[in-house]
Amino acid sequence: MVSFMRIAIDDTDSPEGMCTTYLGAVLVRRLEDAGYTITDRLLVRLNPNVKWKTRGNAAVCIEAEGGEPERAFAIACDAVDEFADLGAENTHPGLVVAPTLLPPDFYQKAVTGFCTLEEAEAVLRRHGALYRGWKLGRGLIGATAAASADFTDWTYELLAYRDPSERGDREVERESLFTSEEKTFPHTWDTVDRANDCIVCFPNTPDPVLFGIRGESPEWVLRARSFVISEEPVMEEMFRTNQGTDAHLIDASLAGVEEGLSYRVMGTVATTPSTGQGGHVTFELEDADARVTCMAYEPTKGFRDMVRSLAPGDELLVTGSYKNGSINLEKIRIITCPPIVTTRPPLCPECGRRMKSDGKNKGWKCRRCKTHTNTPETVTTERTITPGWYEVPPSARRHLARPLCRRKEPKLQ
Repeated sequence: MVSFMRIAIDDTDSPEGMCTTYLGAVLVRRLEDAGYTITDRLLVRLNPNVKWKTRGNAAVCIEAEGGEPERAFAIACDAVDEFADLGAENTHPGLVVAPTLLPPDFYQKAVTGFCTLEEAEAVLRRHGALYRGWKLGRGLIGATAAASADFTDWTYELLAYRDPSERGDREVERESLFTSEEKTFPHTWDTVDRANDCIVCFPNTPDPVLFGIRGESPEWVLRARSFVISEEPVMEEMFRTNQGTDAHLIDASLAGVEEGLSYRVMGTVATTPSTGQGGHVTFELEDADARVTCMAYEPTKGFRDMVRSLAPGDELLVTGSYKNGSINLEKIRIITCPPIVTTRPPLCPECGRRMKSDGKNKGWKCRRCKTHTNTPETVTTERTITPGWYEVPPSARRHLARPLCRRKEPKLQ
C-alpha cells in the first residue's frame, strides 16, 4: 500500500459540455467509496495562452492515500471513459497517477510557458507514474503539470454543480450573489462585477458548473456560499488553487518578451494612448532597449479610461500576456505621472493680446505693439490619475491574475 499518490486529469471537457473539475469531484467521491483518504484537491490553472485550451486551461489533481496506485488508476480510467466529452474533436484527455511528487519545474514551465507531450511522457516514465492518454493524449501535459504542482501561493474555490445533462439557464438568484460579495469582499472576490452590473461566478457555456466562489480561505468561501440562493446542486467541491496568484507572470525587460508568455515589465509611456476600431486602447511602452505596444481591449470597460489618461513620460509597471505583438493589459502600476507641461505663445505685456510667431526659432512678436520676446508661456495641466495600481474589472479578469484586493503585489526593484 502506498501512503501518498497524486491522481491528475486534464482535457476532458469541450465547449459543448462537461468540465474537468466536475469529473474531478466525481472521482473524489469514487476514490473515497473505494476506501482512499483524500488529503487535498487541487485546481491547477496553466498558461492561459495555450491555443488548444478549452476555456480556462485548468487541470485537476487529487492527493490520496490508503490504497494502491493501480486501483486508483483503474477507477480514474473508468471515470474518464464515462464522463469525458470524447466525441468532441479537440478533446484529448490525459490521466496520471504518480506515487511520488513529480518535479515542480514541470508545473512551473506549464504555467508560464509551453510543454510538449514528449516532455510530459519522459517525466512520467522517469518517475514510475501510471498514465494514459485518450485520442491524441494531449491532456497528459496538463495532467503531468497538475501532478507536479507545488504552489508558493494559493487561494480556494468552491464549485457547485448541476446535472451535466442540464443545458438551460442556471437558477441562481442574482441578488444573492451581490449580497454574498458585499458581505465577504475582500476576503472573496469575482462573484460579481459591481461596476458593470454583471455576474462573474458562473459560465455562459453548457457545462455542469452552477456557480463558483473564490476566496482566501475555506472559511471565507463557505461564508460567502451561505448567502447564495440557487437550485439544489447535485454536488459541491472545494479546491485549493493557484487562481488569483499571478503564477503565470515572468519578470522581464521589454526586449525579452516572447509570443504567448505573460509578463511583469517596467517602462515609460512613449506615445499618447489612442482608441481604435472596436474601442480598444493602445499605447507604446519603452525602456532603454525596446518599445512594445500595450493594449486595453474593449471588454476591460472602465479600465480603458485610466489608460486613456496616461501620457508620454509616465513610468509604469504593467502585467499581461504578449500576444500578436502586444501586451494585453491585466494590471498597471503607475509609478510616476507628473503634471503635463506645455508651451504656447505668450500674451503681449502691453496690450494683453496673444503674440504671434516671429519665424522659426525667432520667438514671438505682438503685431499691434511690435513687442518681442523669446520666452513662451508655460501651461501646467494637473493629471486626473495618481500613482498606484489599476486593474481590469472582474468580468475581464483572467483566472490566474491576482486581484488587487489580495494586496500582495511584488515590491519594485
